[in-house]
Amino acid sequence: MEENKLNMPLLGDDFPEISVQTTHGPMNIPGDLKGSWFVLFSHPADFTPVCTTEFVGFQKLYNEFEKIGCKLIGMSVDQVFSHIKWVQWIKETLKVEIKFPVIAANDAIALKLGMLHPGKGTNTVRAVFIGDPQGKVRLVIYYPQEIGRNMDEILRAVKALQLADNKKVAVPANWPNNDLIGDHVIIPPAKTVQDAEARKGSKDCFDWWFCHKAQ
Repeated sequence: MEENKLNMPLLGDDFPEISVQTTHGPMNIPGDLKGSWFVLFSHPADFTPVCTTEFVGFQKLYNEFEKIGCKLIGMSVDQVFSHIKWVQWIKETLKVEIKFPVIAANDAIALKLGMLHPGKGTNTVRAVFIGDPQGKVRLVIYYPQEIGRNMDEILRAVKALQLADNKKVAVPANWPNNDLIGDHVIIPPAKTVQDAEARKGSKDCFDWWFCHKAQ
């Protein structure tokens, strides 16, 4: 029973080490991805409509992820030959070439990543893991099988994480189109009384604890 315990990587954890077979050959994750941001996303099954739309959606943004130094990796518990045939079908039928690798996982790997939820059947749920260049888990989202993901949001999340790391700032809701501050970012709150007083009245501060600036 202990072997089937559901694990869920937490934010800030090291991404669990897994050795896998993919459509691009064997990989060690996150070892082979060190130095790069990555998005690893699972899908319930090959040759299913929602998953097909997701793969096409990720591929449409493939170059955008590449521009920001982020690798895409798909995953399900289907065998690698199934992945190969499905990717071929997408290319031949939908005229979209899938350029990212697709992992052929097993139940042990899926459980290790918290992708098998007993209440949602035996297929993997739609998990999204964003990892940073140090192999740390920075964002986790689980979608149910019946709802496809928004790839623009996942791309936005990677860009936001990179910006937050590089500039030591926070990123507002709906960035870069926030209703209050547009594409500005939020600076850390004041840590001293003097700093708080100095911020009062600034055109870029709503109050001493809520100040923003251009990127």
